[in-house]
Amino acid sequence: MKPGRRPTLRTIAEMTGFAITTISRALNNAPELSEETRTRVQKVAAEVGYVPDRTALRLKTGRTHVISLILDPHDEILGFGQSMVSGLTEALRGTSYHLVITPMFTNGAPIDPIRYLLRNKAADGVIFSRTQPDDDRVKLLMEEDFPFVSHGRTAFPSPHPYVDYDNYAFAHHAVMRLKAKGCRKVTIILPPMRFSFGHHLKDGFMAAIRETGLTFEILEGATLDNTADDIRLAAMRRAAEPDSPDGFICTGDAAALSVMAGLTDAGRKIGEDVHVVVKQTSGIFSQVRPRVDAIFEDTALAGQQMGELLLRRIQGEPAENLQILHEPELWY
Repeated sequence: MKPGRRPTLRTIAEMTGFAITTISRALNNAPELSEETRTRVQKVAAEVGYVPDRTALRLKTGRTHVISLILDPHDEILGFGQSMVSGLTEALRGTSYHLVITPMFTNGAPIDPIRYLLRNKAADGVIFSRTQPDDDRVKLLMEEDFPFVSHGRTAFPSPHPYVDYDNYAFAHHAVMRLKAKGCRKVTIILPPMRFSFGHHLKDGFMAAIRETGLTFEILEGATLDNTADDIRLAAMRRAAEPDSPDGFICTGDAAALSVMAGLTDAGRKIGEDVHVVVKQTSGIFSQVRPRVDAIFEDTALAGQQMGELLLRRIQGEPAENLQILHEPELWY
């Protein structure tokens, strides 16, 4: 390639020996091509700095070559959104697609960004999180046959693409771990029950309670979506009362830090007279003292897989083939 010339599909074709149509399909992660071909083409494209002419692409194909990630305000807690973006960026590397972040404002309806994207044809596919059992976004997107992948499941009988974490298994593991540590009464901080993962967490928690016979309660006065101070104060008040739990299950990094602060403020000794199990996405608990048991959720991997599934869905692959459920990674 001559210095100063903008690399094109023909440039990559000449360097790899593939036809231009093959180059185009490889950059779009066409599933019918071998992984070796896609990897080779995408590697050469990255090396020469190939950037597609998006205006020309849209005129030619009718596609925007944009993937929209809708970020909920709570998705930014301790880098959740950042790690998700990192994974998505990796999935789109070397393709003709680029990522656009679409914020969902705290006082807005979750479906509003979806309607905007559909109305303005602003993307070829969309990714979003915090699904509800009867999710209006999923319903609308399925009715419109618009490509999407959700981070979380729904109760719809029709299959739709998703990547999810097995929160049922997490809560079950957490109760069993606290029992193994000698806890007699356990509690859990749940997200608002309008979310699917809230039901999964509660169901896993209660299944383990029935199996173990432990005394239990759901922490009152705070949910996963409350402020850090709300959660700290709720944990502190409960820990200072008679017959308080000696085992706490925290379903998010930030909530766990708040609970630990509340327990300490109440004079409880973490790791001695009270134990904590955390679901973490950030890896921060390897640096936190006293140490607590952590069960990992890999949101960067989830982001990468959602990007890959969405590209396959855009290519027409059936939704029932595009579903991934992550098992918890036990770090204790």
